[in-house]
Amino acid sequence: MNTIGKKFRVTTFGESHGKVIGCVVDGVPAGLIIDLEFIQNELDRRKGGKNIYSTQRKEEDRVEILSGVFEGYSTGMPIAMIIANNNTKSKDYENLKDIFRPSHADFTYFHKYNIRDYRGGGRSSARESVARVASGAIAKLFLKEFNIETKSGVYQIGNIKANKIDFDFAKRSEIFCLDNEIENIQKNEIKNARESHNSIGGVALICASKVPIGLGEPLYYKLDSAIAEAMMGLNGVKAVEIGGGIESSKRLGSENNDFISKSGFLSNNSGGILGGISNGDEITIKVHFKPTPSIFLTQKTIDKQNNEIDFNLKGRHDPCIAIRGSVVAENLLSIIIADMLLLNTTAKMDYLKNIYN
Repeated sequence: MNTIGKKFRVTTFGESHGKVIGCVVDGVPAGLIIDLEFIQNELDRRKGGKNIYSTQRKEEDRVEILSGVFEGYSTGMPIAMIIANNNTKSKDYENLKDIFRPSHADFTYFHKYNIRDYRGGGRSSARESVARVASGAIAKLFLKEFNIETKSGVYQIGNIKANKIDFDFAKRSEIFCLDNEIENIQKNEIKNARESHNSIGGVALICASKVPIGLGEPLYYKLDSAIAEAMMGLNGVKAVEIGGGIESSKRLGSENNDFISKSGFLSNNSGGILGGISNGDEITIKVHFKPTPSIFLTQKTIDKQNNEIDFNLKGRHDPCIAIRGSVVAENLLSIIIADMLLLNTTAKMDYLKNIYN
């Protein structure tokens, strides 16, 4: 499946070393201002090649809108966008043509389809995530009309966790670090992994604020389940926590319950979601990324003929995918909330009467 969402639907296409990566965003109401500069800024946040903490593949990532927009406004028709791949180095992958890279999708893609695009991983490459950011930017423009904001930052690199959360600092940080006091420590963790030809895992914190009460479609399209599905569908993600997450499993009910006062909830262990429906509190999510499997150490694997071999990787890869992954996850959350906002318009007869009467 290459589509996410039910009313706000996003379909992506393209491969890592193909001509373009693209997406079609369907369900955008007519009359939304499509701010091309804003969309480009979101793509620039995700872009690699800016420093030593990300891949050195330098793509311009200029977005081109092909349809669904007229004189700066959405028309209600599908919005198609493409981003060209201009900095591919396919020759770096020639030695992988018949080899399965450890912890990559090479092995499973080949056994499922009996064919795979070995150039940069083809469709399984994180390069595809540029389309998720382009479509997520459309979702963010939609959410702005309702004063809903999504934000992200890097919470943890290896075992180094943030002690405080500052999303404004994360916007200025080269690694989107949430805590200025540990930024250099986290940077050194990434540098050390890179210099030893290795990689390191990390955790991104994603939040959404000013989300109205009532978003989510029980029982089989709950807000939290849709978020978890979207995040787990992102390359390299191995776990998703909502609110208290795994810590909730260690507590008593009296410790974990979010008591309620006239002014609102006294804590937010639920992460802003109860019974699969938003409760008006901030939605908080931790997304756990594994270490980039593309490392430059000798590794053991097999080839298509099932021969055991040692091999060395070439190419340009992120030493820590959690950094740019945080931006992608933020845009995925925007897509899910936009979808839930549209779905909620039919939840009550009063909503429909306000439209048609």
